[in-house]
Amino acid sequence: MTDALELDALWEDFHRAVNMTSQELAAWLRVSDATDTIEPLPDKAGTPTGQHVLAILQKRRTDLTDADIRVMYQVVDTVEAQADVENEPEAEDSDRRHRLMTIGHDPLKP
Repeated sequence: MTDALELDALWEDFHRAVNMTSQELAAWLRVSDATDTIEPLPDKAGTPTGQHVLAILQKRRTDLTDADIRVMYQVVDTVEAQADVENEPEAEDSDRRHRLMTIGHDPLKP
């Protein structure tokens, strides 16, 4: 179980790491999953983690489940591990950018 102070810190870290709005993330998940012939249902688009991040963005802190908290830690750790603080993100590194965008972090966003 996570105590209140730890949860407050996680909430802040998560919302700093996830710099896309729920609308931006939902749109990205639909686009990233679309093919030439198929556009997925909005609530089925993207990875399970991406869908979970989207659900968390639409919750209040008091409504978080243990599964939400696990995903929040995972997202914060992933963004921190893949962030390149030495170099400005480059549009050419689209694979890395797209992977991060699937969990709500756009490295090109200020």
